[in-house]
Amino acid sequence: MQVNITARHYKATQKLKDFAFKKVTKLEKYFDGIIDCDVLLDYEKKVQVADISLTVFGQKLQVIEKSEDVYKSIEFAVDKLERQLKKYKGKLRQHKNEKVTDLEPNDLSDENDQ
Repeated sequence: MQVNITARHYKATQKLKDFAFKKVTKLEKYFDGIIDCDVLLDYEKKVQVADISLTVFGQKLQVIEKSEDVYKSIEFAVDKLERQLKKYKGKLRQHKNEKVTDLEPNDLSDENDQ
């Protein structure tokens, strides 16, 4: 998984980048098909914003979380993404288990007669 960390309107410290990287890479524990991750850290007046978007096999999962502390914003955003990944993984598993039902020969002949 490739992780891109960007800070807007301020310079992020190495400690903050490491924290975000550790939290985001833990998401691979829930789903190993994550292709790309973009972490955008922003500062709006007194609110710290963490915008995390994941690219997963043709889908994009995105979370925006705001709080007064940037570390809390990152943690809450990762928690939300964790739930989204579990839901996405469940949908994939359910979709793979659905199979076309076998038609009986009598059903096929009835359709051809009409």
